[in-house]
This record gives sequence, C-alpha cells and structure tokens, in this order.
Amino acid sequence: MPVAAALPISLRAGERHRLKRMAYGHKTEYRMRQRAQVVLHAARGRANARIARERGLHLDTVRTWRGRFAGQRLPALCDRKRSGRPASFTPLQSAQVKALACQLPAESGTPPSRWSAPEPAREVVARAIAETVSASTVRRWLAQDAIKPWQYQSWIFITDPAFRPRAQRVLDLYARTFDGTGLGSDEYVISADEKTSVQARCRCHPTLAPGHARAMRVNHTYGRGGALAYLAAYDVHRARVFGRCEPRTGIVPFMNLVTQVMSIEPYASAKRVFWIVDNGSSHRGKKAAARLTAAFPNAVLVHTPVHASWLNQVEIFFSVVQRKVVAPNDFTDLNEVADRLRAFEDRYNATAQPFQWRFTTSDLDGLLARLDQHTAGRHEESSAAPAR
Repeated sequence: MPVAAALPISLRAGERHRLKRMAYGHKTEYRMRQRAQVVLHAARGRANARIARERGLHLDTVRTWRGRFAGQRLPALCDRKRSGRPASFTPLQSAQVKALACQLPAESGTPPSRWSAPEPAREVVARAIAETVSASTVRRWLAQDAIKPWQYQSWIFITDPAFRPRAQRVLDLYARTFDGTGLGSDEYVISADEKTSVQARCRCHPTLAPGHARAMRVNHTYGRGGALAYLAAYDVHRARVFGRCEPRTGIVPFMNLVTQVMSIEPYASAKRVFWIVDNGSSHRGKKAAARLTAAFPNAVLVHTPVHASWLNQVEIFFSVVQRKVVAPNDFTDLNEVADRLRAFEDRYNATAQPFQWRFTTSDLDGLLARLDQHTAGRHEESSAAPAR
C-alpha cells in the first residue's frame, strides 16, 4: 500500500518567529517545544522519518503535528479540548457547601467551634445536599474563594469614648508635638510599662548548643524558680531604655521606676517629661497623674486609650526582650534572670536606634473610618436577618 506523501509546510515570517520562540524558549513547555521543532524541521523540507529519527519521536507523532499545522496553523499545536468524565457535583452543590462553611458551626447544631474540611463534608451528607463528598473535594471548593473556616482572628470593639483624642495625643508626642506646639530640646517622651511574670525555669537537662543541621535543643522538663516583673521606660526619641526588676507590679514598683529615671539627667532638669502609659492598675486614672506630678512637677502622665496598649512603643522593646532574652526560658534562678535583663539593657542601649514609627493621625482616621464602616455593616446585617 503506498505511503501518503508528507504535507509541505511553508511559514510566514510571523509564524516562523513564534515557532522559534516556542522551540528554543527556556520557559516553553516540553510538549510545545517538541511540536514547534517538528514544524520547523518540516518547513525545511525534511521527511517525517528523518525528523522522527533526529528528534527521538515516533513517526506517527511527527505525522500528526505536521498534518495538524498544515490544516489549522499555529492554533492546532495546542491540545484539543477533552470531554473528560462528567462532573460529579453541580455548581449549586458547591455553592451550598461554601455557604455552609461561612456559617458558625453552632448555628448548625454541631459541637466543633470551627469548621475543618471533614466536618462540612459530613454535614453535606447529613443535610442530603449530596450523597457523598470527600474532605479533599470540600477543601478544593473552599480554596476557590479563599474560604478558610478553620482559621480565626480576634478583635476588640472600641469602648473608650475619648479614643480619638487620646490616641492623637500619643501620636503627636511621637511626632514631637503636644497640644499643637512643637516640643523643645529640653522636653522628652518616655514610654513605660511592665512585663509581668518573667519566670525562671531551670531545665532538668542542660540546653544543647546548635550544630550542623541541628537546632538548639531545650529540654521540656523544668523546675520552677519563681517569677518577677520587669519594668521598663523607653525614651522614644533617644532610643534609651531604663529597666528594673521587681517582685511584683503595683504603684510602688512603678514609682520606683519613675524615680530611677527622673533622678538622672537630662530628665531631672528637663522642662517637661511626658510619660506614656496604658491603663494598667499601677498608673490608671487621674490619681496616678496627680501622684506623678506631686513627686516630680515636670512629669506629665499621658494615657493611651483603653485597650490600645499597642500604641505604646515600649511594647516593641518588650517583644525584643521576649525573643532575645526570655525565650527559650532556661535560668537557674531569678538572680540570673535579673542579671541577664540588665546585661541586655546595656547591650541594647549601646547600638539602639529609635523605632521607625509610621502610624500617624491620618492612619488613625482611616482605621476609625474602617471600623465605623464594619460596625455599620454588622448592624445592617443583624437588623435585616429574619428572626429564628
């Protein structure tokens, strides 16, 4: 039986350029590269058998792609659409599963506090949405809309009626402004707070230093050596920390910290020293402000809004202490804890730079606007929801 002659291939300039990019491009898929090379060789007048031998392909493969290109040009080099297996689930079932995942489990009467992929799959069968569905299918459906019901975020509503002016006063101090007037060179801003319950955990076995392809190893079992409170005052613009360790927090330990700072220069002779604190019991309310001013007339107590200690820059320093000193906790006794904290203060003060605080009053207004919009939306949803 005579063999059909190979179809002649002639390329236009644009087709040749695209085929060369496909055949020799570093990011081209391997299958597309092979097909483009078959067409380019065919355009040079080579026989199918020679192309198959040189490219290491089957003769039928070369004949197929040469024939498809001759009939439909470049679009023919792509794979044809395959019918595949019929869909097992309808779009409505997928939407019902997503809607179920966007509800709290308690609304469905199920005991878990959060959905994971297996729970909605069981609930789908229980509600007769589908006869059966796997957890992997549910997970794939939820991933289409980035729905992750197994994760959660916590938030807190603003309850302080004076949140805006209090927060602005703190942010203005960070920008060296108070009541619309710039701070002088003899005025300072101190951010202060307490880090409670710094424990001394004596490990029952020595901590092993890291080695090749091995992290530092800390024994899980430990003996309790007590706990202390670490109080720190951070000069916002000079990046200097003053700390002390106390058996517990309270008014007296906090005033000891204030005395420690205000008794040295340049704070003792400063015109004003602003102390930014949160609303902890050690320095809460007008009594604390009066107590501070009575002891040091040039000291001004400034409170952050309620539940807004994240505006206090000393919390950033405490996070550094937690990462670099406290964790992993392995101390023989409280004296070693206190010595380590004092040594870290000296090391930190030697090289510290002021924190690059970027949250401004305009950012504050944007945050409050988003919270108002979110709260209004929640109220509209609750009012529009039918009674159960």
